[in-house]
Amino acid sequence: MKLLIISGRSGAGKNTVLRIIEDEGFTCIDNVPASMLKDLINKTKVRKSDKGIAVCIDSRNNSSNLENFQAHLLDIDASVDTEIIFLDASSEVLIKRYSETRRKHPLTSDEIDLRQAIDLESIRLAEISDVANLRIETSDLTPSELTSLIRTRVVSRKHSAISMLFCSFGFRNGIPVDADYVFDLRCLPNPFYEENIKNLSGKAPEVRAFLDSKPLVKEMFTDIVRLLENWLPHFDKARRHYITVAVGCTGGRHRSVYMAERLAKHFQMKYDHVIVRHRDSADAT
Repeated sequence: MKLLIISGRSGAGKNTVLRIIEDEGFTCIDNVPASMLKDLINKTKVRKSDKGIAVCIDSRNNSSNLENFQAHLLDIDASVDTEIIFLDASSEVLIKRYSETRRKHPLTSDEIDLRQAIDLESIRLAEISDVANLRIETSDLTPSELTSLIRTRVVSRKHSAISMLFCSFGFRNGIPVDADYVFDLRCLPNPFYEENIKNLSGKAPEVRAFLDSKPLVKEMFTDIVRLLENWLPHFDKARRHYITVAVGCTGGRHRSVYMAERLAKHFQMKYDHVIVRHRDSADAT
């Protein structure tokens, strides 16, 4: 049986993910007490046509359940294929989302305002966050992008298969907080200073040709591939099936886009689930 546990801070997209997974054929249950996980798995009848069970466990649980989450997790039969997906966004983004929807945060009260509730939620969910198989930062994701990400990385992934995401980004906009590996490409030759290609993205043939011709770029690519190929089998053995690799340059338009595309193409020859996301380059998507 497949069990997906959806968690994360309120406003980060848990309900959206639960709806996506339900549409894909899972039996979905919202707001499950962590202490009831074992009984829920034993008693829930899943139709043969269903892909598994998905439950949402978040800060609506009482403190005792959350503090003992890992113990409740260990109670589940080892034959159950369990994965934890943790969704989060920056506190500023969460505050903005709540302000726009005017919903009430589950931890707010007469004594606790929205900012305090969001900060408190991080503390209460720390134990779940620590053991998550996949962390997704939704601050910069549109609902359609989140839908595509869940369908590609979670729903369509075969049992025990590694899912790799190569994400390009610009350091000026911050480092992706959900990355497992971060590589800095700012030491590489910069197409921005080439007048004839500065306005193109890293996917343009002219930019690719420029970077392909640079020995330093080839050396960086080779080193990243060597490191990942050396360590991916160890992630697999440890049942870490989701790997996010972030490659960054100054603005996230040229070098990082080029490298993310090139790395994805290389690893697509070895793994079934390899996708690319260009966080800061709209013309490269």
